[in-house]
Amino acid sequence: MTTSGHGPLAPADPADAVDEADLVEELHRRVVAAGADADETADLARRWVRERAPLLPAPRVDRVVAAVAARVAGLGALEPVLADPGVTEVMVNGDGRVWTERAGEVLPVDTVLDAATVHRLIQRIIAPLGLRIDRASPMVDARLPDGSRVNAVLPPLAVDGPCLTIRRFAERALPLTAFAPPDVVAQLERFVADRRNLIVSGGTGAGKTTLLNALAGHLPRADRVVTIEDAAELRLPGDHVIRLEARPPNADGLGAVSIRDLVRNALRMRPDRIIVGEVRGGEALDMLQAMNTGHDGSLSTCHANGLDDALRRLETLSLLAGVDLPLPAVREQVLGAVDVVVQVARTGRGARRVVAVGEPHAGPWGTVRCRMLADDTGVRAEPDRPPR
Repeated sequence: MTTSGHGPLAPADPADAVDEADLVEELHRRVVAAGADADETADLARRWVRERAPLLPAPRVDRVVAAVAARVAGLGALEPVLADPGVTEVMVNGDGRVWTERAGEVLPVDTVLDAATVHRLIQRIIAPLGLRIDRASPMVDARLPDGSRVNAVLPPLAVDGPCLTIRRFAERALPLTAFAPPDVVAQLERFVADRRNLIVSGGTGAGKTTLLNALAGHLPRADRVVTIEDAAELRLPGDHVIRLEARPPNADGLGAVSIRDLVRNALRMRPDRIIVGEVRGGEALDMLQAMNTGHDGSLSTCHANGLDDALRRLETLSLLAGVDLPLPAVREQVLGAVDVVVQVARTGRGARRVVAVGEPHAGPWGTVRCRMLADDTGVRAEPDRPPR
């Protein structure tokens, strides 16, 4: 019987009889019981695995040690997946199967997690943020230190088991040239320089935030820019950038700060431009009013399937602001505030591309419609409105 300073170990086994998963589980329990920190974990695990299975080949030892270290300091079995820079989304379903998105293609991986492990990973993510998830509050949104967005849902809402979705933060900002042909890129750069107010629209995962980041990269470096987001993802190169991030309620349901609160506060911060990561509610009206009151060149995004749909969605969201404004007045706000709508979508191979650029115009029966300025083939027209 081999012993160590932390109690007896099971008899050593031949290398071919060692089950790595069982060994990882055993060593993880021992490391936790020993109270080892992240720096000590690897050394302890390596010493104990040699005691437990001295004939285990070095590559298998390294694999076991890495798995134990990931359980203690990282996100366990998801760490190898998250370490792959080509993975843009990680999805853990209620049945424990793990799926990843790479280059727009969603595929399963070999990893399968039990419900207890998924719950432990969720708690590991949200605990440092002071957030809460349990049966009484079974949904949570959070952010990893690298900016990746996290959503988790527990039973009873998630019928088959806890679900975890991680949308990776892109460490390298894509240039505008990755989204559109050269003449459309030049047109978009001109719109930013001319201080036109832009709305980027598209479906979920279409690349709205990534395109917004690319557009914002062309802002003058001296402009005082205030960015407002649910989860801070924008990385602007300017010298005068203030980043604001909304805050969910704490475990007691207190302390929430909404996007709308931040938009209103940003107006008091003397911004040259305001960038709202995404409008989802009544903050749309505050954003339109900011665009109409001297904050030219502001940018935002919204979920929509087309140019005209984006304008209608802004109208609908503005009506949710709780202000007693008639629809014609809201439409006048949209028409006066928004200069350009840029539609981004995924292609058949998963690439994100600008598929349409439009300029809002008054349509029939008081509606607001978009006049096409460009599509995925190139520029088709120039805007009627003069630069701001």
